[in-house]
Amino acid sequence: MPGLLDGPLDHSIVKRAREKGIAEIHVHDIRDWSTDKHRKVDDYPFGGDAGMVLQVQPVHDAIAELCSRRHYDEIIYTSPDGELLTQRVANALSLRENVMILCGHYKGVDHRVREHLVTREISIGDYVLTGGELAACVLCDAVIRLLPGALGDETSALTDSFQDGLLAPPVYTRPAEFNGWHVPGVLLSGNHAAIVAWQEEQARERTRRLRPGLLAGEEITQESNTL
Repeated sequence: MPGLLDGPLDHSIVKRAREKGIAEIHVHDIRDWSTDKHRKVDDYPFGGDAGMVLQVQPVHDAIAELCSRRHYDEIIYTSPDGELLTQRVANALSLRENVMILCGHYKGVDHRVREHLVTREISIGDYVLTGGELAACVLCDAVIRLLPGALGDETSALTDSFQDGLLAPPVYTRPAEFNGWHVPGVLLSGNHAAIVAWQEEQARERTRRLRPGLLAGEEITQESNTL
């Protein structure tokens, strides 16, 4: 359902990146490669299970034709049982030149596509969506915002959550006092070293409280590096 991609990919940072020529996004409808007179691209699964499955033929022909036009560094299938999308994955994909994303739909795609045509499978979480279009939008946004020139301040992405394995610290803006709620004094001190130390402490504390698994992963990595 290509129409699901129109709105999310035509706003905010992604829209600006496209207008500035930083990123190109081409949306293709698998139905254009259907050999059925009604442009049908799905069928019932063998084995008698409920639901519909995307057929291998139109997907194969679409990928083959698109790959004949340009080289793709990755052909990604959005799937709930794929590799979890993390900031590290987004960082790595932002270094690729061309990426193709195949959106799953219905009960998924004929497994031969996954066995022989895609190079990577990515999930945005442990839940099921009607189709992979929304997952593809999330993936595009996470990657495109990392491209040089996409953000107004390129250093902004460096302080995002997960870039250093931690959640981002709290952020505040003017006024310094509102409704009796005050901005931490250290942020008003002008002492850059003290501010950085406070931010690092807050980031670690928030991660320990809200996402302790991130720190557990850090500890495991540190231990493995000492072996």
